Amino acid sequence: MRGLGLIGLVLVLVIVGLVAKKQLAGVAASTQPAVPGVASPAAGDARMNPQQVQQQVKEALDAAAKTRQMPDDN
Repeated sequence: MRGLGLIGLVLVLVIVGLVAKKQLAGVAASTQPAVPGVASPAAGDARMNPQQVQQQVKEALDAAAKTRQMPDDN
């Protein structure tokens, strides 16, 4: 009976490992969502200048803040 339980446990671990591998491969292959008003970097440009990254983050935050602004109720 112990052998059957051990085989079942190993089988479950293999299945969970395969599902996790498939999930992680899907996440790595997905692209980043586009932010409106911010130019996306070129696909071949793997290494970016830190100033470019900082500027893109600033533009994305500004675009997000602009869409969240609401009038004050006085």
